[in-house]
Amino acid sequence: MSGDSVAAGSLVAADYVVFALLLVVSAAIGIYYAWVSRGQENSRDFLTGGRRLTALPVSMSLTASFMSSTTLLANPVDVYTFGAIFALFSLSYILSIVVTSEVFLPVFYRLSIASTYEYLELRFNRATRLLGTALFMVQTILYTGVIIYGPALALSQVTHLDLWGGIISTGVVCTFYCTLGGLKAVVWTDVFQVGIMIAGYLSVIIKCMILKGGVTAVISDSQQGGRINIWDFDLNPMRRHTFWTLTFGGGAAWTAVNAINQAQVQRYISCKSITHARVALYINLIGLCFFLACSVLSGMCLYSFYKNCDPWSAGLVSNPDQLMAYLVMDIFTAFPGLPGLFFAAVYSGSLSTVSSSINALATVTMEDLIKPYTNMSEKHLTWLSKGMSVFYGVLCIAMAGLASLMGGIMQTTVTITGVLGGPLLGLFMLGIFCPFANSKGGLSGVMIGLLVAVGVCIGGLIFPSPPYMTRPLPLTTDGCNFTTEESSNWTSTILPAGPSTVTTAPGHNTDDILSAENWLPPSYLYFTLIGTVTAFTVGLFISLLTGGRKQRVESRLMIMKEDTTLYHIFRFFRGRVTRKTGNLDLTKNGEEKTGNTNPAFNDTEMDLKKRTIIS
Repeated sequence: MSGDSVAAGSLVAADYVVFALLLVVSAAIGIYYAWVSRGQENSRDFLTGGRRLTALPVSMSLTASFMSSTTLLANPVDVYTFGAIFALFSLSYILSIVVTSEVFLPVFYRLSIASTYEYLELRFNRATRLLGTALFMVQTILYTGVIIYGPALALSQVTHLDLWGGIISTGVVCTFYCTLGGLKAVVWTDVFQVGIMIAGYLSVIIKCMILKGGVTAVISDSQQGGRINIWDFDLNPMRRHTFWTLTFGGGAAWTAVNAINQAQVQRYISCKSITHARVALYINLIGLCFFLACSVLSGMCLYSFYKNCDPWSAGLVSNPDQLMAYLVMDIFTAFPGLPGLFFAAVYSGSLSTVSSSINALATVTMEDLIKPYTNMSEKHLTWLSKGMSVFYGVLCIAMAGLASLMGGIMQTTVTITGVLGGPLLGLFMLGIFCPFANSKGGLSGVMIGLLVAVGVCIGGLIFPSPPYMTRPLPLTTDGCNFTTEESSNWTSTILPAGPSTVTTAPGHNTDDILSAENWLPPSYLYFTLIGTVTAFTVGLFISLLTGGRKQRVESRLMIMKEDTTLYHIFRFFRGRVTRKTGNLDLTKNGEEKTGNTNPAFNDTEMDLKKRTIIS
């Protein structure tokens, strides 16, 4: 019984109607924004939304951008295979959003930049900006290829739709509305698509809960199968998922996404005020945690259904990333339209991410590679922006072919963003935190950080972590209603990993494991952190050696205490304490009443004592 020949079911007319509705509405939004903004937008407004967007749609767009087909297809499978410790990603989300809101957002919003990498030229030099742009473009094109491949893979598993038919249709629809409507179309299609994603996810979870007899039954099955394994404080950096790898390794990876990735920065600086931008980030945090909870519950449902007959081990699917598609066709066979809703949700996740990538790639190309070197009219620049959207749409479709040769979707996407995003995050942190960091230090740091991160990644590919480090949980085919030679062989290869015992792989003894630990790769979640720390440390050291202390940097390019929420909270409570104790420090009281640190507004009161002090 082969995975290629067995399918759980097939889509019917109602399912295709749901698909068609998704594509038609997405395209219609692009047409609408192309119509209402005809002749009114310049190239920057087309790519950045004219800085007139509000918090709610931007927050939903931020969530949709990186809650992609990976979220719906791969994350539940990770919970199914390795357990609910995946839920600790919530800590990494919180850490990254707080750092982004407090450190990076104030600097980028103050500078009113269209391209994130414009900051690198203002802070360092043009060569640093071009290097940052090149790294971002490579990272995004590779990442987008994986994201296009994901839903096409799911569709090919349960329908007669050709794999490349799914890939091309995803790319074409995205390219269409990106080219017509620009960032406004991308943001509002994201809002629509996030609604589809929520509906699709909840439909699967609710139906599973009904069939299994409620939430308690699903959790009980997961508990008995060892899937409720949330707290693991093992400090070993080679372990795949622990509290430390998920919180700090994942925190660095998500900070590289939220703080400096052009697709995200472009959204929150398109808000009409910095307050709207901050609110958008924190609403986005709620959205991220909601989708994470759905991923964990879906993974538990997946295990509850197939705890006695794992479809992958039995050969019913050819790839673990197809398990969610298989479950959907299994539970919704008698409900026309609901399979279509779930796959429309997967498709929506892909559309939202790919459209964000296309728009971001077009923006950095225009702002970093074309505008500084040409004197074209605004009309020609706008048309060229649309041409860039078409070009990158075609390129991302081509890169999806490469994704078909790579491994699991979830780990692949994190690896790509980690290896290239880590050194870039270190470079931006160097510029924002260290006034003596110079261009020599910045360039040296990012190059060496990139070499180290790539080296660690290649080492991980050549010497993958063995089961006693990744700790896959036991799966079986004992309960399947068929018996094949292939399935019995599969069952014997799935290794249990008890929470309190050392589990070894076949053919290894304890001495082999201890000696092998000298060359085992770290968790894939640490790739970003390794690149970030290396780039920052090397950049700092080289800057000090090359006279960085002598240079002067504009304060607007650095983080200032007034930028942080903590500073304003401190001033608020200090004012409360001052009033209660009767302290008549008139200078401080004057600042507190005006609520503004701008010197132009600090001595507007007719207070003779205060005027004496100031003079």
